[in-house]
Amino acid sequence: MTSAPTSVRLVEPADASALAAHLDRDAEELARWQPARPDGFATEAHQATRIAALLAGHRDGTGWPGVVLAGTEVIGQVTVATILRGPLQKGFLGYWIAGPHQGHGHARRAVALTLRVMAEELGLHRAEAHTRTDNLASHAVLRANGFTSWGIAHRHIRLGGVWHDEIFWERHLTEE
Repeated sequence: MTSAPTSVRLVEPADASALAAHLDRDAEELARWQPARPDGFATEAHQATRIAALLAGHRDGTGWPGVVLAGTEVIGQVTVATILRGPLQKGFLGYWIAGPHQGHGHARRAVALTLRVMAEELGLHRAEAHTRTDNLASHAVLRANGFTSWGIAHRHIRLGGVWHDEIFWERHLTEE
């Protein structure tokens, strides 16, 4: 598979079908890294409802829900969640790339583009992310984008009935 140019944009209601198809196909792989999802999560109807909620959060200023594109094809998601204003000015970065598109640099480029959105569009000072200690691919993506690890949260996330440690990552977006 050749690698088309990577871009990110705000999610749209019309993206529900593509996201549902990726989530359905990749459900087993994604379950390694994400909490259990409700029945029907990987359906177009559920994704449409989820997109509406994410866009409401964007309008309220609490998040920036994006999609990752290869050319014009939606191949994943990138989200800035839990935007905190006031003295913190930070957001939490999360992302995933559909299985057939992994290994082509899309995650690395999507994170770089989203960091630009965080700094320039959202006016944030700090980006944070969490990864499981065994998610080496995400560690590489974050390091390539200037993130540094700043600690480990032991037994931080419960996935598949097991508690897992997570690494906390940070990246300052402004010089001040």
